[in-house]
Amino acid sequence: MSLDIGTWDLACEFNNTDHHTELNGMDRLIVRRGQAFTINLYLNSGSYQPGSSQLHVTAETGPQPVEQYGTRAVFGLSDEIDNTCWSAAVTSPPCDTVCLSVCAAPDAPIGRYVLTLDGRIQFEFILLFNPWCPRDVVYMDSEEKLAEYVLSQDGIIFRGDANYPIPLAWYFGQFEEGILDTCLRILDMNPKHKRNPGKDCSGRRNVIYVTRVLSAMINSNDRDDGVLEGCWKDTFDGGVSPMSWRGSVQILKTWNSTSCMPVRYGQCWVFAALACTVSRALGIPCRVVTNYYSAHDTNSNLVIERYVNEKGETDSSTRDMIWNYHCWVESWMTRPDLPPGFDGWQASDPTPQEKSEGVFCCGPVPVRAIKEGELTLKYDAPFVFAEVNADLVYVLKYKDGSTRKIVNDQKVGQKISTKSVGRDEREDITHLYKYPEGSVEERRVFEKANHQNKLQQQQANNGLHITIKLSTGIRKGCDFDVFAIVTNNTEEDKKCRLVFASRAVSYSGVVGRECGFKDLLNVELAPGGERKVPLRLNYSKYCNNLMEDNLIRLGALLIDYGTREAVMAMRDIVLDDPEIKIRILGEPKENRKLAAELTLQNPLPQPLQGCCFTIEGANLTGGSSITEKLESTIEPGQEAKVKIYFTPTQSGLRKLVVDFDSDKLGHVRGYRNVIIGK
Repeated sequence: MSLDIGTWDLACEFNNTDHHTELNGMDRLIVRRGQAFTINLYLNSGSYQPGSSQLHVTAETGPQPVEQYGTRAVFGLSDEIDNTCWSAAVTSPPCDTVCLSVCAAPDAPIGRYVLTLDGRIQFEFILLFNPWCPRDVVYMDSEEKLAEYVLSQDGIIFRGDANYPIPLAWYFGQFEEGILDTCLRILDMNPKHKRNPGKDCSGRRNVIYVTRVLSAMINSNDRDDGVLEGCWKDTFDGGVSPMSWRGSVQILKTWNSTSCMPVRYGQCWVFAALACTVSRALGIPCRVVTNYYSAHDTNSNLVIERYVNEKGETDSSTRDMIWNYHCWVESWMTRPDLPPGFDGWQASDPTPQEKSEGVFCCGPVPVRAIKEGELTLKYDAPFVFAEVNADLVYVLKYKDGSTRKIVNDQKVGQKISTKSVGRDEREDITHLYKYPEGSVEERRVFEKANHQNKLQQQQANNGLHITIKLSTGIRKGCDFDVFAIVTNNTEEDKKCRLVFASRAVSYSGVVGRECGFKDLLNVELAPGGERKVPLRLNYSKYCNNLMEDNLIRLGALLIDYGTREAVMAMRDIVLDDPEIKIRILGEPKENRKLAAELTLQNPLPQPLQGCCFTIEGANLTGGSSITEKLESTIEPGQEAKVKIYFTPTQSGLRKLVVDFDSDKLGHVRGYRNVIIGK
């Protein structure tokens, strides 16, 4: 006997809260797979009778739903919910209101669904991955980690340098209005969906497949309606500098509102942050990771070779690069497609670098596979292994064409970093990617990965040693000294040439213009002797040469005239931006207007013009940014100061992300944690 259903209630507030999707809003049903949700059915006549009342339920997703591919499920009423498959059960006593419990299979495809009751009543809902469900492949058994890697709408991305990691606050905003719909549209715009929508929707059962699609679609290199276009040039014509983005929301909204035209421009941390936003929105635990001194090995030989002339200038003709840092994402999942032992964090990289299976994407590859040198495991293990393990070789090329290998101790893959769970501190996760340097385990991994260069490495030391030391208080706007310290550890007198150079450099390793240079043709060192050679860097010289990354590369090359051997030291310095002081005026409460008082002191010996402050934050600024411009010029030492008003819409801990921009001091960043009360 079928039920005479009149009206129904999807209980969105109850269900969405129970499924941890309430921050998406309460106006529609958004649930997670492998977990029951409740629908209230109001009968026109009669009542539900256990054993005799029947209800036929169909759940369908995609344009071509088929049971065989898991995109269509047909089921009836059971005595109780079975959370291993699609099922339905009545949980209320016999009466004219029926409480119907429905559960999606824990491996059902994610996406938009239509649920049909008895072939006539239809309603829509969205199904997401469920990291709270032990049967889901993305299951994570820590509430603290779930709060960080799924629910947190803001975070910290590390930039700067291995010696000076700089935290950058980022507004992921995965629950802001319209973002989930945009994330689902990204899946629908991918070329695999356009070629075969039925097969693609079926593939959305598989988090490995979805992660790989996202890695390809976050970038637009394949002209596939991808979200973001990369640019690593000095100018950003037709778009904005990657430095100008404070979060993912504006990028995703722009892409969605411009008929899926790629947004211009991004660089690695922006690509990674976007991938993190979309992954968290779909229910995949995800975090952004930074690898300092990251190798881009284009020919898969695990060696990055650099030729240097006698003036210390490097040959930039090779495509192999060492990036000051490089960001990618890790997603949490099991890997039933691989041998046991490779579940957990999987690295994937949406920054377009090399093609994988004909498409600009990378991963997911188990982090454990990188550590163990298992380079045959899917996907793209050799490329990621090289990013953290490639050998950096410098070769000195003399005027006569002869060459000598330079002794150099710079190492690839340092201080691999991510935000700590529940705190803004940096967590060092290098040990997840690599065994300790020089350990037996490290050698075993290199043997397995056939890393011949590392295995044969017995670095000759001719007794000359060189290091670079910095003075304290290095910041943008001041003049400062750096020092090359050369030591003769032999028992002979040494006569050497010392080239000490500094150049502006981008975070991706592209060397710019000179900032200071010294060439000493006659450096004499007695046995055991040491010499400290200063190099003055003047603001008047470096100010117009700096790139947006505020990085200067120091290189000191010491050539022994007697043996023609060379040693080199290299170090990048980050010029500190001034601090933005942030005061919150008023009591932070839901739906109550607040003011942020923002102050920055001009550290430059020049006036600043065109100054503006911009703020943005999850559930703080209405899903958009708020900008306040200053009409006046800010003289050296003077403070720029504004008040910007905003109204929080949700209680809890939030990050207010702040950006300052001007003609001579660009994209200074700051943030303030704000606890919003109810």
